Amino acid sequence: MRFPRSTPEDQGLSSIAVDRFVEALQSRLNHVHSVMLVRHGHVVAEGWAAPYRESHPHSMFSVSKSFVSTAVGFAIEEGLLDLDDAVVDLLPDDLPETVSDNLAAMRLRHLLTMTTGHSTDSVDRLDESQPNWSRQLLALPVELAPGSTFVYDSGATYLVSAILQSVTGQRVLDYLTPRLFEPLGIEGATWEQCPRGIDVGGWGLAITTEDLAAFGQTYLRAGVWRDRQVVPREWVDAATAFQVDNAGDGSRGDDGQGYGFQFWRNRHGTYRADGAFGQKSLAFPEHDTLLVMTAGLSDGQAQLDVVWEHLLPVLGGTMPLVADATAVAALNDRLAGLALPLPPGEPTSPLADRIGGTDYALPRNTLGIESVRLDVATDGTTITLVTAHGEQTVVCGSDRWVDGHAALISAESEPIAAAGAWADDDSFVATVHLTATPFALTIALDFAVPHHAAGGEVTVTVEQPVSFGPARLLHTVGHAR
Repeated sequence: MRFPRSTPEDQGLSSIAVDRFVEALQSRLNHVHSVMLVRHGHVVAEGWAAPYRESHPHSMFSVSKSFVSTAVGFAIEEGLLDLDDAVVDLLPDDLPETVSDNLAAMRLRHLLTMTTGHSTDSVDRLDESQPNWSRQLLALPVELAPGSTFVYDSGATYLVSAILQSVTGQRVLDYLTPRLFEPLGIEGATWEQCPRGIDVGGWGLAITTEDLAAFGQTYLRAGVWRDRQVVPREWVDAATAFQVDNAGDGSRGDDGQGYGFQFWRNRHGTYRADGAFGQKSLAFPEHDTLLVMTAGLSDGQAQLDVVWEHLLPVLGGTMPLVADATAVAALNDRLAGLALPLPPGEPTSPLADRIGGTDYALPRNTLGIESVRLDVATDGTTITLVTAHGEQTVVCGSDRWVDGHAALISAESEPIAAAGAWADDDSFVATVHLTATPFALTIALDFAVPHHAAGGEVTVTVEQPVSFGPARLLHTVGHAR
């Protein structure tokens, strides 16, 4: 436990107000996975929505960028880099045959501020199966003058990661371990790598909620963690400051308030490290307060709007408040009871005995599912999927989440938690959370195929409501063997 714990009142907050904020997160957003509120260096509220847990590392997506930025701060302090270093000098082995004037003008600071001169996110034009990502990215046209225009660009952060590995001889993860992770007590962090073994930089870091809070608190306290200057103060000040105007790209709300070195500026004098689908470390420097959240949300602005409406107005107090044991207990009860919604319906169906244990063969499909089987029990139902990666078993609790492992949307098995119910007599619907990520799958098995005897065929629908691509991944009919 890296933070001392406290009641909100001891740190000048009302437990009733914090409770209202948490309730608003639940009711308006529905898929916040964890929340941790740090006030004056003390955790005053924390909770994980079942099936997510305190010990679970969570994919941070673009929060990863802020960690890459921190590595640059260390490298500059150690004399390995300068913000005005030319990118062509830092990656000389990966240059195209012809270096354009705009590419020649690109500096490290342009990569960090998303002002590379690319007209769109360069990572969208990357063939990730090819080994040399840096060479691909540097070969892309640089349509605009570097420094002239903000365009959010995860490919730029990958290039920063490649530069760091080149000048330090280490992955960013390994370079940060003794400088940042060990001082902050961050253990077991992982980072996705490209085919050449370079950390992808702009995404791919997985850490726990409290790990992210330790990182955010270090920045909030000007780089200091437990009385030790861990991150150079000059870098903290520069990275979180307004470096470039990003309002011109059409961003609304808090995404148009300015950008630092891989940190976002917000309204109300705040800044954040931000990852897709609701991963956030939100700092309130004027109030010595930090809010960390992990989530599976499609609208990050809606998430911030709840904060501005329900939390920001109560942060102004500077003195401890009168103890309120009843309010503290109510807040703690709410936090302890956080849970994502279970699929609605009944635990069994009159059809269960007819279809239970039947294998249904599926036509060739993009998910590579060859067959599906449902084994029904009153205390839980098991979906068995045979895929190109073997037999995948998903045990669904009828009134609770059941943990497991399966390879459902990738070749690698990953932790899951599942629950399911009969939406009607003919349809079983399961929700499967990929608990190391923001993602969840809905697997619907409908045995009432028109013009066929119930149980002889099944319509299989797999959807991923929050994703970078289409929500529907599969919709096909399987036949009983």
